[in-house]
Amino acid sequence: MAISIFHNPRCSKSRATLALLQEQDIEPEIRLYLESPPDANELSSILQKLGKSPRELMRKGEAEYRELGLNDETLSDDELIQAMVSSPKLIERPIVLANGRAAIGRPPESVLDIL
Repeated sequence: MAISIFHNPRCSKSRATLALLQEQDIEPEIRLYLESPPDANELSSILQKLGKSPRELMRKGEAEYRELGLNDETLSDDELIQAMVSSPKLIERPIVLANGRAAIGRPPESVLDIL
C-alpha cells in the first residue's frame, strides 16, 4: 500500500501528521511539494479525492493570495489551480494520499480515516 504525504518540514501540522503516520508504523513517500509541486492534472486529481474545490484548498492567509488577487470570485477553477501550481505555497498542507483517497492533516488525526 503506497502512502504519500505532501510535506513542508517547516509546518508544525505537517510534522505532526508525518509523526502520526510513523507512529502507525507507516513510512510514507515524502513529497516536498514546495520543491516538487504537483502539476495541474495531479492537483485536479487530489481535489477530486478530497471532494474540495480549488478555493477550499488554498491558504488564504498567504501574501501571494492577496498579491495575485485570488480572492476574486470570478476566477475559474482552472485559474485557481494554475495559481497553486505556480505558487505551491498556496496549497493547504499536509495532504496524505492513501488507498485512492486523500485527506488534509488538519488536525493530523484526520488522515487516519483513509488508511
